[in-house]
Amino acid sequence: MKLAVVGGGSTYTPELIDGFARLRDTLPIEELVLVDPAADRLELVGGLARRIFAKQGHPGRIVTTADLDAGVADADAVLLQLRVGGQAARNQDETWPLECGCIGQETTGAGGLAKALRTIPVVLDIAERVRRTNPDAWIIDFTNPVGIVTRALLQAGHKAVGLCNVAIGFQRKFARLLDVTPDQVHLDHVGLNHLTWELGVRLGGPDGENVLPRLLAEHGGTIAGDLRMPRAIVDRLGVVPSYYLRYFYAHDEVVRELGTKPSRAAEVAAMEKELLAMYGDPALDEKPALLAKRGGAFYSEAAVDLASSLLGSGGSPVQVVNTYNRGTLPFLPDDAVIEVQAQVDGTGATPLAVPELDPLYAGLIANVTAYENMALDAALRGGRGRVFKALLAHPLIGQFEYAEALTDKLIAHNREHLAWA
Repeated sequence: MKLAVVGGGSTYTPELIDGFARLRDTLPIEELVLVDPAADRLELVGGLARRIFAKQGHPGRIVTTADLDAGVADADAVLLQLRVGGQAARNQDETWPLECGCIGQETTGAGGLAKALRTIPVVLDIAERVRRTNPDAWIIDFTNPVGIVTRALLQAGHKAVGLCNVAIGFQRKFARLLDVTPDQVHLDHVGLNHLTWELGVRLGGPDGENVLPRLLAEHGGTIAGDLRMPRAIVDRLGVVPSYYLRYFYAHDEVVRELGTKPSRAAEVAAMEKELLAMYGDPALDEKPALLAKRGGAFYSEAAVDLASSLLGSGGSPVQVVNTYNRGTLPFLPDDAVIEVQAQVDGTGATPLAVPELDPLYAGLIANVTAYENMALDAALRGGRGRVFKALLAHPLIGQFEYAEALTDKLIAHNREHLAWA
């Protein structure tokens, strides 16, 4: 089995390598190719990756290359974890929207649109090159904004499934609070990427007992604290929203907070510098503790689970993924991309039925889906007018004065990445 990781020079990668090493019986990789144009980073990450495999006794071969076509040739699956423009572009996404009093964030709002516009053309080019050299390969997308990027891939006819670590993070957290193993916890996880709610927490499987009311009664303070939301709000909702919902439920408060501290991108850039120095230490043969602060917790377990199910080597039959709606949420088009529990096998992902949604959630999902449609159109066809309409449609913006100003700022800060600008 051969896997390729595009963006393999990311400081995330040792988390992924650690999972591949620990879970080698589930996903028996013979060759792992890390593909990245940044040769200096790739050399450091690749060296650590080989030492992790060696320490844990993994027999697989790790190859590093800047040649995308060679790297993905004959791969059974290709994982995408790239960041067009690097942390510098992310820093811009997180700062210039604040000048208009709007959220500065890399996956939602104006910053999220900027990232989508930079990313989708690059991802589609990569996917087309994969298809030319290896049309049977699965593409697993971890590149944000995952929902929009996955829809671009599926719409172009690629064998693609989107992956996020939010659901597996909740699963692990709830398992600890309930003192059970993670495989006993099934989530009624519903929504769009980075716009989800846990409507139920079931023990034993999709039809198991819903223990969410007990979780909230016994651990509501801990859960709300992790979400940085008032416990009274979580109790009133009776569900657990993704922490990304704070951008919607406490927009003005978050904008004030973001204006008083360095951007997350600046923090991550400093962390990456320290991590890369660690990776260069030939004595280091495990992922460092600092990596846990970088983000992407449990990404490796989710990636192994998904890849192994798609490739028929094991894996859980039901997983939270991003895939076509196909009537699952009746108020959305079939070709909208949603994030829900799905049956995953060698044919792809088939969403499971979900409970009927409260209009409070359905309305926001429908609104953001409309924005995502316009964002994808802007990414594929370009044009200032399409960017403006997408921004105006976003519920975190929604005023023409803001949309006009943000359109100008987005184009000015991203001109080098926009072929039409």
